[in-house]
Amino acid sequence: MQLGVCYYPEQWPRSMWADDAKRMVELGITHVRIAEFAWSRMEPRAGEFAWGWLDEAVETLASAGLKLVLGTPTASPPKWLIDAHPDVLPVRADGVRWNFGSRRHYDISSETYRRECVRIVTAMVERYGRHPSIVAWQTDNELGCHETVPSYSGAALARFQTWLQRRYERVEALNDAWGNVFWSMEYLSFDTIGLPNRTPTDANPIHLLDFRRFMSDEVASFHREQIDVLRQHAPKADLLHNFMGFFTTFDHYRFAEDNALDVAAWDSYPIARTESIALPEEQKARYARTAHPDVSAFDHDRYRAIGAGRFWVMEQQAGPVNWAPWNPVPAKGMVRLWAYEAFAHGAELVSYFRWRQCPYAQEQMHSGLNLPNNELSPGGLEVQQAAREIASSAALAGLGAPARAATAVVFDYETQWMFEIQRHGKTFDYQTLAFDYYEALRELGLDVDIVSSKADLSPYRLVVVPSIAVIDETLVDQIERSSAQWVFGPRSGSKTTAFAIPSSLPPGALQRVLPMQVLEVETLRPTLTPALSIGDTQGVALHWREHVRANGETTVDAQFDDTWPAILTHGRVRYVAGWLSHALHREVLQRAAKDAGVETQLLADGLRIRRRGDLTFAFNFGPEPVQAPAPVNATFVLGHSELKTGDVCVWRNA
Repeated sequence: MQLGVCYYPEQWPRSMWADDAKRMVELGITHVRIAEFAWSRMEPRAGEFAWGWLDEAVETLASAGLKLVLGTPTASPPKWLIDAHPDVLPVRADGVRWNFGSRRHYDISSETYRRECVRIVTAMVERYGRHPSIVAWQTDNELGCHETVPSYSGAALARFQTWLQRRYERVEALNDAWGNVFWSMEYLSFDTIGLPNRTPTDANPIHLLDFRRFMSDEVASFHREQIDVLRQHAPKADLLHNFMGFFTTFDHYRFAEDNALDVAAWDSYPIARTESIALPEEQKARYARTAHPDVSAFDHDRYRAIGAGRFWVMEQQAGPVNWAPWNPVPAKGMVRLWAYEAFAHGAELVSYFRWRQCPYAQEQMHSGLNLPNNELSPGGLEVQQAAREIASSAALAGLGAPARAATAVVFDYETQWMFEIQRHGKTFDYQTLAFDYYEALRELGLDVDIVSSKADLSPYRLVVVPSIAVIDETLVDQIERSSAQWVFGPRSGSKTTAFAIPSSLPPGALQRVLPMQVLEVETLRPTLTPALSIGDTQGVALHWREHVRANGETTVDAQFDDTWPAILTHGRVRYVAGWLSHALHREVLQRAAKDAGVETQLLADGLRIRRRGDLTFAFNFGPEPVQAPAPVNATFVLGHSELKTGDVCVWRNA
């Protein structure tokens, strides 16, 4: 349980650096990330390096006993590079080229820019790669942020055509897979294929999907080019990238393959994310100052899997931020709570953005651990409290890795892309559906692992698949071998890898273990709300509903009020034929958990728990005091069972 901070020495006078380092150590900070936006200071002109300031900053921080995370500066190329190579600027879907003047102004497919990135990273790591205090390197910063991926440039087109040729080998095979006979879209060669933008009406969905797959691979290969250089010259350092919350532009599982990461880091801004995602307005209002109880936990659990068990929070909200539709001040206690929440989910490090609020430029409204006048901010005081608590508690300081949960949620990036391309109804969003299932499981007091469909799912007793567009035979093989209870949500098995409807009808290969067929689908405007009951729980279908037929020995456990099946079961597999209101999702999952032998406990509104080792953490995100569900003989190592808003407690299980 270590604490870090993001620091920008180039933005402050040298005379402040030593005092900053001293105060970081006194606060309980152990790790400092620097340099990820400093290319213009490292190389003020092409080929003219100025390392003196960075040498001094590294030595100042290291001499204070701090460990350093060095960021490669490729997220913000300097003006001289853009002037020399204006073609490295990315191109929007409407054909307009982005301008210089902020950050992420580069085309990820530009061969010129990739060469320049390898050059600056090589120069950096040759100089600092074996420094004993530099314990980790971060590539770039928040790849794909600000909708800069995909890029619709000439470079992207050329590389896309090459990617397609590798994938399909023959253009005839591509025409067949894409169904290009439709609307006379057939191609004579790969070099005649364009980008799927600026078409009068919808582009071919498989054209769009393959472009998304290609751009995802581009992000991974861009990162990998830097990783290869870093591994060569910094063999003892951890290598990472700082991902974002609720971000699906590229496939994070593929990104992390083949030793491309040692740690999955991500940037946690709970209140801003609560304001930004598609939550009901009443939840946004209820949790305006605390953040939704599951909005950070969802990505803690996702990135723990992406990092093969290791994850850091590289940027943690420390107060009000600057980029959401509204940016409230967190409720008292929340900055401290978010640190313990991350540790409870398995984080090794929680690093705050940033050390000191910057009084100028784009992020001057973004808080830090210090106010612009160098006084600890309210968030900084809470970090100080957490650091002292951790340092004084052997139980907290000695946490081991979290155990595998009994429950898994399968999350799939290609499903997100397919359903974005073909929503069918404007309010259908796959990630929001997945989050609703996750929230229901957490309300039942369950620990959850979020995993890929290609992961080994055999250890789990309950596997929840909110939806998955393509169900392959390998996944069905896992179901047949498994002793778990399985829950599948709507649109599962609705497509093939070529973005077509399966010839056997949805849910495709799942019919091996759940004999049924989807005959029709409908998206539901707000005035269409088919009703149903499961036991004493009543609700409706929202956004999406399917007309399905049960085959063979499949049973119908619940029906909509117009008699169409709502819940179907065969053996250990359930299918939910619609996006149900939240209480119904929770009821379905509670019944599945009971059948799986997984114990549940319905938590008080706004309360969440998470187990790590022999400790249980409890957090109150709600506006009312709640009682933590600790057993009467529990030994508290932090706090007590009465939790006010923003409170956390931790107990050892007897």
